[in-house]
Amino acid sequence: MRQAQVTTVLPIGAADTELVRRALARDEAAVRAIMQANNRRLFRLARGILRNDSEAEDVVQDTYVRAFTHLDQFRGESSLSTWLSRIAMNEALGRVRRRPASVEWSELRQGGHEAQIIQFPLSSADDPERSMAQREIQHVVEHAIDELPEAFRLVFITRVIEGMNVEETADILDLKPETVKTRLHRARAMLRDNVERKIGPIVLEAFPFAGRRCERLTEAVLKRLGYGA
Repeated sequence: MRQAQVTTVLPIGAADTELVRRALARDEAAVRAIMQANNRRLFRLARGILRNDSEAEDVVQDTYVRAFTHLDQFRGESSLSTWLSRIAMNEALGRVRRRPASVEWSELRQGGHEAQIIQFPLSSADDPERSMAQREIQHVVEHAIDELPEAFRLVFITRVIEGMNVEETADILDLKPETVKTRLHRARAMLRDNVERKIGPIVLEAFPFAGRRCERLTEAVLKRLGYGA
């Protein structure tokens, strides 16, 4: 009689525990794996608070330094990603509190690269008009997200951009699930209104048909009509 095959299922969090164990033993591959799995999330969370790319990158670095030098404090009560996210948010909020009250929005934008919070499909190299339109729309969306009040901005980034579920978002932001849902609904409404107000001039240039596309079509028609033969 054949014995039933037994499948071993690792308990939830076992992968985190193993990575932490290896990182504590100074296993470089484990440290790299932790960072690669969390870089984007931590950057987006930090940037959601600071609205500045350079500062957000600094916060991510500070987060990892703090986390890896205190890794023995990770108890596995939440996922490693959630633990790191809390550290990143505390680091970012600490920077906000230390900022001079007179810092202006224009100053915060200086020195930072353009954020890549919303990814749009890459355009073909022979379609520069469409590429430019996509970049303009991307900038409008990013700036509209930046202009959301912090409480709503963080919920929008965690739920929509980073794709966390309600429970995880509530855990990271220390909110009730109902509050997360309410703030997300309000954030979407504010964002929609803001984008629609700013995108008006851009949509006037929608569906561009110029440059190489226009030239190519013109030449094709002329050829079919026998010109230049």
